[in-house]
Amino acid sequence: MRRPLLLVIIGAVAAFAIWYALRLSEKSRSSTAAAFLPRETIVFVHVPDFNQTRGQWHQSDIYQLYSEPSVQEFLRKPLAALPKRNATMATLQEIEQLEAKDAFAAVTKIDNNNPKMVGGFHFRGSPADAENIIERWRSKLLTNNPAAKREKLQYERHQIDTITIAPFILATVFDGEWFFASNDLAELKSVLDRVDHRMKESTLEVDKDFRAAMAHMPSVYAAAFYLQPKFFTDKLASLRAGNGRNVSPDQLTMVEQMRSICVATRFERGKIHDVSFVGMPKLEDTKLARSSLTLGTKDTFLYLAMLLNLGQKFDAINQATGSATVGAGWQKALQAFARSGVSADDWKAAFGVELGAVADWPESIRWPGVFVTFPVLDAAKSGKVIESLTVSNPNGANWTQTEKDGVRYFSMTSAANLIAITPTIALSNRIVLGGLDPISVEAAVHRSEAGTSELGNSADYENAARSVPAPTNFFTYIDLPLLYTRLDSTLRPMLFMTAFVPQVAKYVDVNKLPAADIVVKHLSPIVSSQRYDGDGYVAESVGSITLNQSGAGLIALVALSTLGYQDMNSFVPNPLSKSTPTISPGSGTGKGYKPRNSPSPTPTGTP
Repeated sequence: MRRPLLLVIIGAVAAFAIWYALRLSEKSRSSTAAAFLPRETIVFVHVPDFNQTRGQWHQSDIYQLYSEPSVQEFLRKPLAALPKRNATMATLQEIEQLEAKDAFAAVTKIDNNNPKMVGGFHFRGSPADAENIIERWRSKLLTNNPAAKREKLQYERHQIDTITIAPFILATVFDGEWFFASNDLAELKSVLDRVDHRMKESTLEVDKDFRAAMAHMPSVYAAAFYLQPKFFTDKLASLRAGNGRNVSPDQLTMVEQMRSICVATRFERGKIHDVSFVGMPKLEDTKLARSSLTLGTKDTFLYLAMLLNLGQKFDAINQATGSATVGAGWQKALQAFARSGVSADDWKAAFGVELGAVADWPESIRWPGVFVTFPVLDAAKSGKVIESLTVSNPNGANWTQTEKDGVRYFSMTSAANLIAITPTIALSNRIVLGGLDPISVEAAVHRSEAGTSELGNSADYENAARSVPAPTNFFTYIDLPLLYTRLDSTLRPMLFMTAFVPQVAKYVDVNKLPAADIVVKHLSPIVSSQRYDGDGYVAESVGSITLNQSGAGLIALVALSTLGYQDMNSFVPNPLSKSTPTISPGSGTGKGYKPRNSPSPTPTGTP
């Protein structure tokens, strides 16, 4: 009887040991690469398993969208214009052959604005096969730079290969199944000293800020990024000291309070999950209530709630008045407050600190409506603040005031525009709410008073909100499928007009724009929450793309649009010149310019 029991216990202990070893190996992956870097490393990027990450990417919703035949057909022309795309694909395939693990890149220091960088990875297979692939990379570099100088030198038991293209240098070396590269020979030697345990200095692996940041990251991730802000905050402090301005610890900027910044990305059943951490002291004690969720409807594509204590920022805004850091709108508001005797204490007493924002886009209207709201703490003081901005402002626009069912409405008539708006502020005993027209603002006030939310009761919102931890100071929800559907319906007819612009047709065939339903079936809502967790702020975002990625994509889109606009301007001829044709914005026929053999657009989708 004892023997079977003993075998069961031994088996359980062995199973636990295997499980613990696997978990330990997962946790130690970032530590392996971090052990090769100095403690003062500024930037660290880590990819634990390149092939696994690439495989997960190919199973993601966004890649499935990219693989749609109609999307591939639409992207054929712009992708063909990308420089060296085939070479990039070939390099990725070679990295896949190497089965690269623990791939990392780092900026170890910055001297005189010259960053010292180092990177490397652990490969599978024979060193000879790896050497052949790396040698092809070196040969391409030498072929593209005939003036390059190549040398080999011995360091300890390693042979370092250097390629110099003055003033740039690339130093590479193999160490068993590891490959390392750097733009600084001394830095590469230091890495080898750490790998061979010849250097006893502290490494990034043991840095307390790094370890604290990585403790908030998931045990398994596709890629991670770490930034140590100390280098930049030290520069800021030295510049301030050079100007004779010293500040106390409680006057430090938010950046100067940051000890570390870390972001990790992983894939979950086709979705992307980002986890971000900023190590810093807690800035507020209030918790997010998300009371503005009642404003949401079935047509809401954006809901945001965050802690924003404007009362605490009055002094800083006042100090910045007149500088580029404060817009003209804020300056006028501060002037209006000063005339009416509204102080920071008045604002704090009048309004709560939770900002709510909702964007609705019903199918029946061409453009979305946006609402912004704060909770009201003191109705009398809130009225004083709003009046100072509107009817009591002699230099302001023409505002009118009405009252209905105990709610005061302040409306401003704007000049005639492409989009007619009548900015309206509603003030009740519970909330102050601003929107673009009085009808929608009044409807939002009624929803707030009813206390129920179409958005909050929807399955999509509930599922998305459950996928991230409960927030304490920031939350946002973006219904990406709804947003894309509305954008497609509104912008598709406008996009077809660009088919007559040669500089656009050169890169994009708008007639091949995929149908909205093909795109939407691969999209899911984006949700993001932020909370304070012991020693810093942790933010998590989940979706077919995440909030971080959508923000980066928006910046890239704006940059590309700017370049395209400049390119189009370079094409448009001087209207004062009689010898050049002009482009008619209304059509591609008649007196306007019409490219030869240009096909007529065939709009599809909802007009």
